[in-house]
Amino acid sequence: MSVSLNPRILRHAASYCHPRLVTSRSTSRALRTRRQTCTAPPERQTRTFAACAPRPHPPAAPKSKDRGPKSEEDTQTDFGAMNVLGNTPVPTTAVDACLDDGFALDSGLKVSGAGVLLLGGEAFKWRPWIKEGRREGTIGAGAVGDDVKGVASMAGKVLNAKGQLEVDKQAWGVLSLVWPKPDLLVLGTGLKMVPVSPKTRRDINDLGVRIEVLDTRNAAAQFNLLATERGTQQVAAALVPIGWREGK
Repeated sequence: MSVSLNPRILRHAASYCHPRLVTSRSTSRALRTRRQTCTAPPERQTRTFAACAPRPHPPAAPKSKDRGPKSEEDTQTDFGAMNVLGNTPVPTTAVDACLDDGFALDSGLKVSGAGVLLLGGEAFKWRPWIKEGRREGTIGAGAVGDDVKGVASMAGKVLNAKGQLEVDKQAWGVLSLVWPKPDLLVLGTGLKMVPVSPKTRRDINDLGVRIEVLDTRNAAAQFNLLATERGTQQVAAALVPIGWREGK
């Protein structure tokens, strides 16, 4: 025996159903539909780094440095013509060579057993290691000797306890007498550059002279350039021999 229900009764009964139940069922049905229609997210791009294998051997240097025949073009750069001091005469006190115990100057003068003070176009023997109260030797020995023995030597000290170059104020006696005074003093400290003590720097600055400190080789080259460009009245040099050894 089959029972048929009136559709109106079914709709009336459905109106009494709990609204949350109807909503949850419809929501779950919508979520299932959305999951089926959604597409997969795009893959995230990644960056990879690969280390290159090191070269087994560096590239070999060229066997020949020949660049072929010299160019005869008129546009070829002549670097000799760019030397603005090429026609300027070199001062006679320019340093030609730094010797172990002295210097050779452009005038042909050779200074040995001492440093050199180049000032106003003149060259003076300079021994900053001679302290006050010492004497260099007898006149018969040429005044180039030790305190007592009178034999040629370069003995003494020019560095203080901190390793700074420090000389007596009397070492700048000629510099204090000359007038007009040079604008710059190039100081060569020997084989290597050492700092100048505040006392020595103050003694030079009190004379109205600026100071530039270099090792002796570079100081000689700097003096040659500046003296050629500006003149020997504007630039002076005080150079310690490159063979100087402290306390020798």
